[in-house]
Amino acid sequence: MANDQARSSLELLYHISRELASALDLRTLLQRVLFLSLGSVGGERGSIIVLDDRGQPVDAAIVYGSRLHSHSTQQLRDTMDKGLAGWVMRNRKAVLLPDTSRDERWLRRPDDAVNRSGAKSAICVPLLARERLVGMLTLVHPTPGSYTDEHLALMQAIADQAGVAILNARLYAESQRQARVMTALAENAVTINASLRLEDVLQRILEQTRQALRVEVVLLAMVNEHRQELEFRAATGKESHSIIGLSRPLTQGIAGRVALEGRGIVVPNARLAEADQIPGLEMRAFVCAPVHTRGKIIGVLEAINPQNGGLDPDALLVLSGIGSLAGTAIQNAQLFEELQATHQRYRELFEGSIDPILITNCSGRILLANRRAIQTSGLDALVLQQMGIDELHKVSPERLGSQFERVSTLETISYESLMRRKNLPDLPIQAYVRQVDFEGEDCLQWILRDITERKELDRLRDDLVAMIYHDLRSPLANVVSSLDILASMTPPGSNPSLLAVLNIATRSTERIQRLISSLLDINRLEEGQPIANQKLIDPQALIREAQEIVYPAMESKHQKIEIELSGDLPPVWVDADMIRRVLINLLENASKFSPSQSDLRMGAERSDNQVLMYVQDNGPGVPAAEHENIFNKYTRLRTENSPKGLGLGLAFCRLAVEAHGGKIWLESEPGKGSRFCFTLPVASRDTAGG
Repeated sequence: MANDQARSSLELLYHISRELASALDLRTLLQRVLFLSLGSVGGERGSIIVLDDRGQPVDAAIVYGSRLHSHSTQQLRDTMDKGLAGWVMRNRKAVLLPDTSRDERWLRRPDDAVNRSGAKSAICVPLLARERLVGMLTLVHPTPGSYTDEHLALMQAIADQAGVAILNARLYAESQRQARVMTALAENAVTINASLRLEDVLQRILEQTRQALRVEVVLLAMVNEHRQELEFRAATGKESHSIIGLSRPLTQGIAGRVALEGRGIVVPNARLAEADQIPGLEMRAFVCAPVHTRGKIIGVLEAINPQNGGLDPDALLVLSGIGSLAGTAIQNAQLFEELQATHQRYRELFEGSIDPILITNCSGRILLANRRAIQTSGLDALVLQQMGIDELHKVSPERLGSQFERVSTLETISYESLMRRKNLPDLPIQAYVRQVDFEGEDCLQWILRDITERKELDRLRDDLVAMIYHDLRSPLANVVSSLDILASMTPPGSNPSLLAVLNIATRSTERIQRLISSLLDINRLEEGQPIANQKLIDPQALIREAQEIVYPAMESKHQKIEIELSGDLPPVWVDADMIRRVLINLLENASKFSPSQSDLRMGAERSDNQVLMYVQDNGPGVPAAEHENIFNKYTRLRTENSPKGLGLGLAFCRLAVEAHGGKIWLESEPGKGSRFCFTLPVASRDTAGG
């Protein structure tokens, strides 16, 4: 007899195992477990509650007789908190209740009243799979005492078979749900990113959210960091027209909390969230998720009022995924619009420039020319785009390199040239060249500025200087001769005042002679004429002579000069008068720019195969940006107390030093004085012998 019962139990469990193994759909599996349990153990009804890995109910099934019944969220919550299934879950033990009316673990409902179904008998067992609690199985018999320990043992055996099957079905359902979510998000990603126009992107986000979650209304609000507000930028569905443009403080409502905390929230009953109410819209339930990109929250998405009455369990997961996609799409659209706006501004500046501007590739072929370049050259755009930049003007290989290798994005290189024009004389220009990014490629930008007026002004200045030189030279020679005669006619011991006046006149005429000689030298040196009167000169002698000539002017300002000379100065092969004038110019400038009663320094030292000479003042200093420009013709520092002048002295110094093979430069900081330095090559034996 016992063997027959054992055989029957094994056959039953084998049958149940086969039935359960053939189902992967969770809902189908739950129904099979309930029907097989009721058929094998007996009873009028049964229920299964399925738990996730956190112990939260994720699904449930209830069977009355041969029919499947629905359950409410509140019923499930009450059962878990106060009912028999909740006790089994917390204790992980099977329970047999012979009489439900006598056990507090049974949750009494109106149906349990004596005048209705009354007391019952119940069994509840935990569903375990690999030591994990995956749910609880409950059977109820209408008659107390109907279930025995044998029934409990059979229920536990069925539960052992069902636990693994339910876990597998639950995991399969979760994987299927995740696959659906990922598929939906992938489809959303394709649609949302199909446009780079911001308004199109926002509308696509709304429509994709509405279709994915089947809701009546979708809102998109962007974070205004400056005002600490959420601004509703887009909406679709009922009353959407009245929502756009509204704003709400970040500290107010659920949407603000989502933006601040970066975590989505599901609100099954919107009446509990008064702060999130939208004018004219009756909110029943909604889900809110952050819109973020690169770890930054830039807005929130709200999906309101599901059309089927309840929010999908995956609503928050789907909306959070769309929020992530939306953040990237919105940022891309914003960046694209900024790029378009920047490109438009560049085009406007490019086309509206008063200077000809051209873009070439790194080989110099013209890719783009602005309106001014077309007008100035007299050539149309198509002709220009078939030319090289060297066909439009003479390129400076000294400044740019033979293959433009010296041009970079770090600095702009400039030089003077002539621009060729159709049926017109060449145009004097100042070319400015730098490397730029044009449509993703390294290119060169050429600005060809018309310097006709500057050249004309330079010519007028040169003509004026030439006129002064020629018109002053003869009268000055007469003045010098007259002063020499007067000096020779003045007997020794004459009136000291008369001698002082003669000395002043002599020094002034000498200064004018030096200025005229420097003007003549500037013209000669600019034309590339060689220096004719070179000979071996002791640098110390040049320095002493320059000091003696400038000393009277310095004495009138109570200034002193300190001479610093090293003992091993070799001779230099120079035009003595020209280099002497260089030193005099530097000393006079130092005296003019230094305050009264200040100390100046002048000296010389050997540096390899060169002699380094310098003049140090105590003036206001020169900004670094002007260290090169100050040596250009007609250039003077524009300061409030600057001495007047033509701006030719330092230009002469540069031309004279460079013509001798040397180099001149300035070391200065504002407020710390200036030190003018120049070098001259040491005379070689061949030079000295010649």
